[in-house]
Amino acid sequence: MSNIDIGLWSFPVLLLMIFLRAPIGLAMLVCGLGGLVLVTGGPNIVLAKLKSESYSIFSSYSLSIIPMFLLMGQFATLGGMSQALFKAAESWLGHRKGGVAMAAVGACAGFGAICGSSLATAATMGQVALPELRRAGYSGGLSTATLAAGGTLGILIPPSVVLVVYAILAEQNIAKLFLAAFIPGILAALGYIAVVAIYARLYPETVGSRPRQPYAERFRALFRVWPVLVVFLVVVGGIYLGWFTPTEGASVGALGTGLIAFLNGGLTRKTLVNSFLSTASNTAMIFIIVFGAAVYNSFLAITQVPQEISNFVVGQGYSPWTVLILIIIFYLILGCVMDSLSMILLTIPIFFPVIVQLDFGMSPEHLAIWFGILVLIVVEVGLITPPVGMNLFVINAMDRETPLSATYHAVSFFVASDLLRVALLVAFPSITLFLLP
Repeated sequence: MSNIDIGLWSFPVLLLMIFLRAPIGLAMLVCGLGGLVLVTGGPNIVLAKLKSESYSIFSSYSLSIIPMFLLMGQFATLGGMSQALFKAAESWLGHRKGGVAMAAVGACAGFGAICGSSLATAATMGQVALPELRRAGYSGGLSTATLAAGGTLGILIPPSVVLVVYAILAEQNIAKLFLAAFIPGILAALGYIAVVAIYARLYPETVGSRPRQPYAERFRALFRVWPVLVVFLVVVGGIYLGWFTPTEGASVGALGTGLIAFLNGGLTRKTLVNSFLSTASNTAMIFIIVFGAAVYNSFLAITQVPQEISNFVVGQGYSPWTVLILIIIFYLILGCVMDSLSMILLTIPIFFPVIVQLDFGMSPEHLAIWFGILVLIVVEVGLITPPVGMNLFVINAMDRETPLSATYHAVSFFVASDLLRVALLVAFPSITLFLLP
C-alpha cells in the first residue's frame, strides 16, 4: 500500500473513531501516530516527531492568546457584564413583539465581543436570559433556539478563539481577520433579530410582552454597560492602533475585566481560583485537539495527500466558485456531527491549499481572509444544525422542560438566516473585505 493510500484510508478510520465517541483530539492523535508508524516504518521517527511537535505547538506565542480570551470571558461573567448587557437591550426592545428574544440576541452579540467562545457565550447568556424569556411568556422552543443561535456570535464577533486558530493554520494576520469579521458579525446579529420578528408574527402564541420602559430607565440601563464598551474599545482599538499585539490585547482585556469584576464584588479568592481552573480546563481541551490535529496533519503532509487532492481538484477544470460551493456544502454536512474547532483543524490543511490555487480575482491575502470568514460562518451554522449542534445541547440542558424537537423547529429559521448570509458573502466578497486596507 502506497503512502497516499495510507493517508486516504486514515479518513474513514478517523471518522469511525469519532462516531464511536472517541474524543476528537485523541482520535486525530491516534490516527496520526499510527499513520506515521506505517509510513516511516518504525517508532523512532514517530517519537522524534512527538517531541518536536509538542514543543513547537505548546511554546507558540500565538496560541497564548486563547487562555487570555477564555479568562476574559470568565471575568466578564463575574463582573455582571452579561446581565448588564441583557437588561440594557431588554429596556429598549422588550416591549416590542418578540423584543425580549431580540434583546437576548443583542446581549449575545455584546458579550461575544469580550468573550471569543461560542459555547461560553451560549452558556452564560442562557443563565441570564432564559429565565427572563420564560417569565415573559416566550415558548421554550423559541427561547432555547434564540439563545443557541445568539451564542454562535461568540466566535464570529471579534475576538474569536476559532478565528485565532484559523489565522495560525493559514499563516494570516490575526488583526486583519478580526477586522474582516466585523461586518459579517453585525449582519449575523441583525439577521437573527429579523428572524425573531418574523417568527413572532408567524407564531404569535410563542411570544410574550413586557411593558414599555420610560426613557430615564432605558438610559440608566444603557449607562451600566460602559465597562463592556471600555474593554472592547481598549482591546480591539489598541490592537488596530498598534498599541499592542493581539496576544497583549487579550492580556489587557483579561486584566480589565478582572478589575471590573473585583470592583463589582464578583471576583473573590474563591471565584478567582474557579476562573483559573475553568480557563485551564478549557485551554487544555483546546490544546489537546490542536496537538492531535498537528500530529495528524504532519502525517498527511508526509503522505502528500493534501497536495494530491489539490492537484486533482485543480486538474478537473471546475470553476473556482463550484469548488468553493462544494467545500461549503461539505462543511455544512460535517457540522452536523463535529464541533467547530475540530472541523477547522482537520480540514483547513486540506482545503486551504486547494483554494489558494484558484483564481477568484483577488490578492492571496484577501482570498485567505475571505475564505476564513466564510469557513467561520459555516462552522457557526454547524453549532446550531441538528442533530449534533453543540449550542443546542448546551441550552437545552438548561431547560429540561423544552423538547429538543421544539428547539429544532425554531432553530431552523435561524439556520435559514445563516445560509442566506453565506450566499450573500459568497456573491459579494467586498462585504467581508470592505474594512481592510
